Amino acid sequence: MALLCSGVALTGCFPWGSRATHKLPDVTALEQTYEYAGDVIVVGAGAAGLAAARVLEQNGISYTVLEATDRYGGRLKKDEQLADFPIDLGAEWLHNVPEVLDVLSGEEGTAENLDLIPYKVDSYHRWNGSNLTQVPQSEVSALYDFFPESKFKDSTWYDFVSTHFGERVDQSVRYDAPVTQIDYSGDKVAVTTADGQVTTADKVLVTVSVGVLRSGDITFVPELTETRRERLEGIEYLPGIKLILKFTEDFYPDVVEVQTSGGEKGFYDMAFGKDTQDHILGLLATGSSTEPYLALPSGEEVAAAAIEELDAIFDGKASESFTGEFIYEDWARQTYIQGSWVAGYLIGKPVREGLNESLDRKVYFAGEAYDIYNQMGVPGAILSGLYAVDRLLLGED
Repeated sequence: MALLCSGVALTGCFPWGSRATHKLPDVTALEQTYEYAGDVIVVGAGAAGLAAARVLEQNGISYTVLEATDRYGGRLKKDEQLADFPIDLGAEWLHNVPEVLDVLSGEEGTAENLDLIPYKVDSYHRWNGSNLTQVPQSEVSALYDFFPESKFKDSTWYDFVSTHFGERVDQSVRYDAPVTQIDYSGDKVAVTTADGQVTTADKVLVTVSVGVLRSGDITFVPELTETRRERLEGIEYLPGIKLILKFTEDFYPDVVEVQTSGGEKGFYDMAFGKDTQDHILGLLATGSSTEPYLALPSGEEVAAAAIEELDAIFDGKASESFTGEFIYEDWARQTYIQGSWVAGYLIGKPVREGLNESLDRKVYFAGEAYDIYNQMGVPGAILSGLYAVDRLLLGED
């Protein structure tokens, strides 16, 4: 959310997201045809993996997607129980102009058919631990004009990815199949899953998170080079959590940015711009600001800690109106995520180019960290999947 990193948005984010539409590709792999006779394995059914799989599907190429969990989407999820509108449990903002959705889907008119909420908030505050101050509306408006972004009104990022990618390739996804080894030493690539099953293919596209790659949970034969490991370690991929709380009244402004020594932290009205009678407040925290929450043994205690913080900010109004209903997403300790999101604008071009290099033109990589088009979040992940599968099918390094 750009409003929670306004200092970055005016510097490091300058050539990214909604300010980088000129970097979008004129044509993606979705609009091209390929003749490829081999087999392909896609590791991971997040946004990047699903986008690549759709290209393989529409070109009639033999492929299998190996997904570690029992569902597709990765960090993208939605909830329809807590409120009378669907809630994004993962990525939530479109840090781009709406027209980027046409490019991502490969279908003109996609953006016109979606109801989007311009995320130009009316009340933005900052909390330093003792004082709550309001940010001048002129500053908030200036930031939006500089870096416009939006949210989905009646749907979610999960719905977008599911509609345009997941539903089209679901029949080729093997679920509950975490990959433990990728052996590309032979003519074929051998991919081993946790149950000991070995699947071979001519080429493999790896789309797991930076956290999973850094963890060593997947071993490569031959091993990844020290240079590649150093590049992965250098990527900012902070621990992160998302907490969603339900109240009987909205005692809070649109955004409360919380001062923190590392990462970012903020409370925000998740019902902003929605047609709803429900009062839903979100908390996003990354980096060192997650440490107090991660030290707690349960979601109930995390929610209680957040209510205590809100009571300090709003004179006890949080506990008075909290319904007791909440959703807690601990991305930091989810085995197949192990972090939050990538700060792509902090990755230098040489590092990104190095990460995009294939392993012997057999193993390729995709995900938001690999995006060469300077987009942010889900758009970057999708575009990286399309870029990688194009190179894979053409045999490019």
